[in-house]
Amino acid sequence: MLVRPDLRFQASVVAADAEFGSEWADGSGQYLGPREGLADPERFAAWVARLLADADDDGARSDDRVPSTLLWIVDGDEFVGFVAIRHRLDDFLLRQGGHIGYSVRPSARRRGWATRALAEALPLAHDLGLERVLVCCDESNAGSRAVIEANGGVYEDSRGGTRRYWIDAR
Repeated sequence: MLVRPDLRFQASVVAADAEFGSEWADGSGQYLGPREGLADPERFAAWVARLLADADDDGARSDDRVPSTLLWIVDGDEFVGFVAIRHRLDDFLLRQGGHIGYSVRPSARRRGWATRALAEALPLAHDLGLERVLVCCDESNAGSRAVIEANGGVYEDSRGGTRRYWIDAR
């Protein structure tokens, strides 16, 4: 269900991107460049290469971003959503981003995809050396709150409209 970004999902990712529209897609790596033009095979391939390279702890970065393992939620050949596992926290991520971010395409929401994806991401975070992970959601996002709590999230506090939970990585 969680896979590394792969060219074979291009058509499905392009369709999902249209569903997201201008909505921010947590875990998508969209900070690595806009998702526009992904129907073009060369642009898609370049975007996938940037996503895969973002996990490199030793990679040269033009900004202060932390390395992230970017994964895709899939159902067979169908792209369902995004997951990012951030290798460490900076000040921003400690306040509101957390170690793990995720988004499910609108047509696939409320089917348990995010709950299963977070469950699969936890042992991967542990493999990266994280014993506990911070997972955050907007105060108003009851669905994401349920996902986090279903995966053992323990509420710590809210900061600036963001609920912060800690989960033991397994």
